[in-house]
Amino acid sequence: MPVLDHVVTTADGDCPVTLHLPDEGSGPWPAVILYPDAGGTRETMRAMADRLAATGDGYAVLLPDVYYRTPGWAPFDLATVFTEDEERGRLMGMVKSVTAAHYRTDVDAYLDFLSAASEVSGDAVGTTGYCMGGRASLIVAPHRPDRIAATASFHGGGLASAEDPDSPHLRAGEIRSTVYVAGATDDGSFDDAARDRLEQALSAAGVTHTIETYPAAHGFAVPDNPTFDEDAAARHWAALETLYAEALPRA
Repeated sequence: MPVLDHVVTTADGDCPVTLHLPDEGSGPWPAVILYPDAGGTRETMRAMADRLAATGDGYAVLLPDVYYRTPGWAPFDLATVFTEDEERGRLMGMVKSVTAAHYRTDVDAYLDFLSAASEVSGDAVGTTGYCMGGRASLIVAPHRPDRIAATASFHGGGLASAEDPDSPHLRAGEIRSTVYVAGATDDGSFDDAARDRLEQALSAAGVTHTIETYPAAHGFAVPDNPTFDEDAAARHWAALETLYAEALPRA
């Protein structure tokens, strides 16, 4: 799978990214931004970007290092990070270090980069994200409705918080993309109340959307997560293929 290494200059510095392309075809292809989970960019996420690039008729998938403001950060081991207090604390500190404002300014730079990339076709872009990346996907949708046409979130948290002024559901009226959200059963980061709040906000705004709850645990789609679920992961890939085929036009 062709993978190109680049650096995108943002408002806060240089963000390393990889651009994953299909094995077949000469392109150009529609672009998708893949937001990683709390574990950040690592081999598992690169493999997921490769697979997404090969989905359907192919996509140019941008995978950013969302933790670039902490250069040289040590990778996390998802098998043990939540059972080791020091590592759990480091992980949560990294998660909190990336704010909603950061996601907004960063996506402006990503979109500029994609506009200039010869491997990318058209202006419409899709997004997908996992865990904290699922929240990022919904944060950037209303920020750049001029470019983002398809938005996906898988086991994302903080999507419709009553206490968070940056909660994505509060800007549902600015979303112009088609939205697909998949939560997990017994997931405190996206419980029934949050699901209902998000459903009401998207419906009131007239956003074309689907919200589903998979019979799996938080983290079901990411292979190196201890809660990875093969059936739920396969369902998530099928949902992404359908979303992008319907909502992300090809030039």
